[in-house]
Amino acid sequence: MQNEFVLELRGVSKSFPGVKALNGVDFTLRRGEVHCLIGENGAGKSTLIKIISGAHSLDSGEIIISGNSIIGLTANKALELGVSVIYQEMNLIPQLSVAENIFLGHRSHEMHFGIVDWKEMISDAKEILSKLGVDINPSIKVKDLSIAKQQMVEIGKSLALKKDILIMDEPTASLTKQDADVLFQIIDSLTSQGVAIIYISHRLEELPIIADRVSVLRDGYLVSTFDWGVASNEEIIKMMVGRDLKKVEGSKRRSPRGGEPLLSVRDLSKETNVQNASFHVHKGEIIGFAGLVGSGRTELMKLIFGAEQSDSGEIYFDGTQVNFSSPVDAVKHGIGMLSEDRKQEGLVLGLPICQNVTLANLKAFTKFGVIDQNFENKMAQEQVQSLDISTPSIEQKARYLSGGNQQKVVLAKWLVTKCQLLIFDEPTRGIDVGAKEEIYAIMEHLVSLGVAIIMVSSDLPEVLRMSDRIYVMSEGRIVSEVLRERATQENLMSLMLGGRYSVAQSS
Repeated sequence: MQNEFVLELRGVSKSFPGVKALNGVDFTLRRGEVHCLIGENGAGKSTLIKIISGAHSLDSGEIIISGNSIIGLTANKALELGVSVIYQEMNLIPQLSVAENIFLGHRSHEMHFGIVDWKEMISDAKEILSKLGVDINPSIKVKDLSIAKQQMVEIGKSLALKKDILIMDEPTASLTKQDADVLFQIIDSLTSQGVAIIYISHRLEELPIIADRVSVLRDGYLVSTFDWGVASNEEIIKMMVGRDLKKVEGSKRRSPRGGEPLLSVRDLSKETNVQNASFHVHKGEIIGFAGLVGSGRTELMKLIFGAEQSDSGEIYFDGTQVNFSSPVDAVKHGIGMLSEDRKQEGLVLGLPICQNVTLANLKAFTKFGVIDQNFENKMAQEQVQSLDISTPSIEQKARYLSGGNQQKVVLAKWLVTKCQLLIFDEPTRGIDVGAKEEIYAIMEHLVSLGVAIIMVSSDLPEVLRMSDRIYVMSEGRIVSEVLRERATQENLMSLMLGGRYSVAQSS
């Protein structure tokens, strides 16, 4: 690897209302290396990459690209200088085809009079997708793809730009292990061609696979930059959080509950997405749902929560058959759901914390048709303190919070409704290691109070750690039920990849 710096940041600082996002940060990137950028949510990682890509201006400091000091960097100028970004929040147009999304903004396929050579565009898109090792028809609309395949299209967009500096923000968050392995091969190929990559991830297990160097940010400061292998995982975590991390050891063996389950689902079906799903959960129990992307886990949860309607089957809640016509109906019965897409479905980003916290239970905060703001503020402040939400005030808009704190606000919203059953869909996706431990501790506390939890997660160590029982889904069906002490990553993955279509007895 050459030592040529393609990018240098010197003393970069950036502030937003109420927060100093970056404070005198130095950062370098060499040609052909993978420089991993890590830190807790709110450490300044996203702000740093937005400054490099021209999305944010810096308050002070200097940016040097390919040896030239850049003043007034904009997004267009960054592209011209060879900087491309794959953001965690995908930037695709659902109604356009895969090929159109990959080459959006390109003029390379235009013929005379602005006519597009569609045949050549589709051919070029096929070539890019082939390099990614994915079988996607470039002619179909993006909205018809799974989240994992949309992520691969997003990566394909950046490959089509052929830039010298590629920034990847949590690129494996929505990918299976197999898809992630393909991505790592692509990264290796790109760096061998001299492409420099900034890679942001909360998954420390990915670092030994791809990292050449690592930089740790904490509270807007650069804590350390080092070659991979110099520091242990424990040392890296301490750099990230500024303390020795107190880990939740996972749920202790809770005795099986007698009596009627709080929730019982029988032969629930919805087209081909969910087929004859049956399961149950008792009070004070965490059950995990494991499965590949597209296995039907989220679709099943939406049927239970009333966000979608089933074609057949029965749901019993607290001993009574129910048919939730909407999420509002489910909430009235004491069910809450933390969606996997907290920004789109869990929060109103433009509203302050205090209003987000009370959204699901406005009636309790309303007198004679007017919201009691003092009561609303009091409840929000209690939740901020109880869940240790890091914010200057309850008036802070949700969009300015880190991912971990946003997830806590969503959780606070359901806690004020006093739910008996909480559905967590990918509860720690895109959340740093410190915030994960806090979420786990909150879940353990809730079940100790008798709350029932259903947890959908693609993170098998998380499923094994937190669940009392685990249901495995494949192709829309529940294919097995496994007690945690009998489960391993290997046997769960085997079931996820096409296990038997019957429920194993857990007793």
